[in-house]
Amino acid sequence: MDVRRGTSKTLHPSPTEQPPTPPESTASAKASDALPLPLYLTNSVFFTLFFSVAYYLLLRWRDKIRNSVPLHIVTFSELAAILSLIASFIYLLGFFGIDFVQSFIVRASNEAWDLDVDDGDVVDDHRHRLLTCSPSIADRLIPAVSSDEDEDEEIVDLVIRGAIPSYALEEKLGDCKRAVRIRREALQRITGRSLQGLPLDGFDYNSILKQCCEMPVGYVQIPVGIAGPLLLDGFEYTVPMATTEGCLVASTNRGFKGIYASGGATSTILRDGMTRAPVVRFPSASRACHLKFFIEDPSNFQTLAHEFNKSSNFARLQWVQCSVAGKNLYMRFSCSTGDAMGMNMVSKGVENVLKYLQSDYPDMDVIGISGNFCSDKKPAAVNWIEGRGKSVVCEAIIKEEVLKKVFRTNVATLVELNMLKNLTGSAVAGALGGFNAHASNIVSAIFIATGQDPAQNVESSHCITMMEAVNDGQDLHISVTMPSIEVGTIGGGTQLASQSACLNLLGVKGASKEFPGSNSRLLATIVAGSVLAGELSLMAAIASGQLVKSHMKYNRSSRDVCKVAS
Repeated sequence: MDVRRGTSKTLHPSPTEQPPTPPESTASAKASDALPLPLYLTNSVFFTLFFSVAYYLLLRWRDKIRNSVPLHIVTFSELAAILSLIASFIYLLGFFGIDFVQSFIVRASNEAWDLDVDDGDVVDDHRHRLLTCSPSIADRLIPAVSSDEDEDEEIVDLVIRGAIPSYALEEKLGDCKRAVRIRREALQRITGRSLQGLPLDGFDYNSILKQCCEMPVGYVQIPVGIAGPLLLDGFEYTVPMATTEGCLVASTNRGFKGIYASGGATSTILRDGMTRAPVVRFPSASRACHLKFFIEDPSNFQTLAHEFNKSSNFARLQWVQCSVAGKNLYMRFSCSTGDAMGMNMVSKGVENVLKYLQSDYPDMDVIGISGNFCSDKKPAAVNWIEGRGKSVVCEAIIKEEVLKKVFRTNVATLVELNMLKNLTGSAVAGALGGFNAHASNIVSAIFIATGQDPAQNVESSHCITMMEAVNDGQDLHISVTMPSIEVGTIGGGTQLASQSACLNLLGVKGASKEFPGSNSRLLATIVAGSVLAGELSLMAAIASGQLVKSHMKYNRSSRDVCKVAS
C-alpha cells in the first residue's frame, strides 16, 4: 500500500522470475534438513522411548511400594530410565510445541500470501511477517523498526488492524512525535476524515507525555492577546488572554484603561485552601454521627493534621467540615497547597487520614475519595458560601470624568443596570454564583493562556459584581467578590512552554522559594482584577448601547468555514 490513502502499488514479476516459495514448504524443508534421521522415524523413536520408559518406571515404583522400599532409592537402570524419560519429553514438547505455535503464523502467512499472489502482488517477506504476526510478536518487533516512511506505513497498518494499540505507540517507538504522526494517519484512514488544518509540527510532544494529554494527534491553535497594563495594588501587569471571541481582549483592555486612569484597583485574599470531600458509609446513622463528632472535636484536630500533613511538604490541613446523610458521612477537608492548585496534594492527605480512621472505625466503608461535597468542576452552593481555592475581593473607584470619556456612560445608569441585570436578573434566573455580566469570559481566557484547568472555570467564575455611587454620586465604586478561584503556578499545564511563557509575563512563573504560595495567590488577584475590568467595560457597553455595534465590528467573520475546512 502507498502512504497516501486509497492508492496501491502492484509489482508484477518478470517472466523469468518464479513465484515465491510458500512459507510452509520453506519451514518444513529447513526442519527436515536439521535432523540426522527422517522426521517420521525420529518422532517414532522418541514416542516409543517415552512411553516404554514411563511404563518401566511405573512397574518399578509399584514393586517398591509393595515391598516398602523408599522411592528415592534408585538403581542405575532406574536412573537411566528417568533421564531418558526427561530427554524424550523435552524433545516431544519442543518439537510439537514449536510446530503448534508456528502453524498459526504459517497458516496466517499463507492466507495473506495467497491473497497477494491472487492479486498479482509480490509481498516483501519482512513486511508480510510483520503484518500477519500476533500482537505480542508485533510489539517485540516495533522497537527495532526504523523511522523511514516504509516502516511507518507498516505500523499504520498494524494500528488499523488492531495489532498494536494506538495508546502504546509512544512507549513502543520511543519517539513521541513519530507516534503522533502514525496515530494521526491511522485515524484519518479509519474515519475517512481529513485532519488537514490541525497542526502537527511545532509542538514538543515529550512535554505532555504521561501528564497532560493521552493519544495526541496534533494541537489546537488559540490566539493569545494581551491587555493592560492592569494597575493592581500599586503594580502593573500585562495580562495574556487566550480566546477566539472577538472584542473580549479589546473590552478588557478598555476596562484596564479606565481603572488605571482612576488610580488603580486593590485586592484582598479572604482565604486560601483547596478542598476534597470523601464519602464513607457505616452500618448505622449513629456510627456516622459518632465519627462526625470525633472529627469536629478540636482536641482531635492535631492528630488528624499530623496524618494529613505527612503527604506533602506544603499541604497543611486547615479544617474539616462534616455533613451526614443517613448512614453516609461527607468530610470536606481544606488545606493550603503552596503554589500548586493542589487537587492531587489534598487527595493524598485525605487518603492518609482515612487509613488512620479505619483503625478506630473498622466498620467504615470508604465509598469514594470524592463525594461531590468538595465540590470540583460543578456549580455548588458550598463553594459559593465556604469558598474553594482562593477567595478574592477586588475593588476600584472610577471617576466620573473617566466614565464619560472612556466608557461613554455615567454613574447612575451603571448602578441601575447592575441592580436590574446582575442582581435581580440573575435572581430571577435562579443563578448560583452567577451574579455578574461575564466573569467566566475573562477567567477562561486567562486559564487557557496560563495552563490552568479549563474545567475549573465553572466554580472559579463564581462572582458577584457590585456597583454603588460614592462621593456624593459623582464617582462609581465597583467590586467583584470571587470565592473560589482555583489556580496554580506549578504542575499540570503550567509546565508547557507557551503557558509557562504567559506566567512569566505576569511574573508568577513556577513556585516562590521565599514565600511559598505567593505566586498562586498573586495570580488569583490578577484574575479578579481582570474580571473587574471586564465587568466594568461590558456593563458600560450595554448601558451606552455599544454592545451590538462593537461585536459586529470585531466578532463577525466573513470567511466561508466550509471552504476553509475542505
